[in-house]
Amino acid sequence: MTTAWRGRFYEDFEVGATYQHPLGRTINETDNTWFTLLTMNTNELHFNHHYAAQQPFGRPLANSTFTLSVVIGLTVNDVSQNAVANLGMDAVTLTHPVFHGDTLYAESIVLDKRETASRPYAGIVKVFTRGLNQDGAEIMSFTRTIMVLKADSEQAAQVYPRPATDIADRAGVQP
Repeated sequence: MTTAWRGRFYEDFEVGATYQHPLGRTINETDNTWFTLLTMNTNELHFNHHYAAQQPFGRPLANSTFTLSVVIGLTVNDVSQNAVANLGMDAVTLTHPVFHGDTLYAESIVLDKRETASRPYAGIVKVFTRGLNQDGAEIMSFTRTIMVLKADSEQAAQVYPRPATDIADRAGVQP
């Protein structure tokens, strides 16, 4: 059986390694409006077209905490799929506005990694990430520190249930 990609474990990170995360995500009006209202952000710049038209950008802006969440989400399969905890986010910089219809991408570089004596099953990894739009413009950047499981730790054990029957038998595949 071939094991699916489970993300990087602590041992897999190398200082200086750069990851261009494979997925992009287009921001749409519904995403932005729901996130803005769900989080009780009452700035009409994010959900009132009439109001936003009278402001400097002339149209609604995507909520910056939503775009931060999307950019972090784009990094998960490479950076934090096996995280135990986010330990910090520093120097979050919003460098370009994001609008409905923009597609976001992300890339990260590993800045540092170290063992931790208090959690022998994990290590600490620090990355610098930047989000880009479809034109390659940097829309934000930040530094993120995460605690990541070690591959041989008990906590990293596969939790996939043991099937009662073999999939090849079930599918009628002959060896």
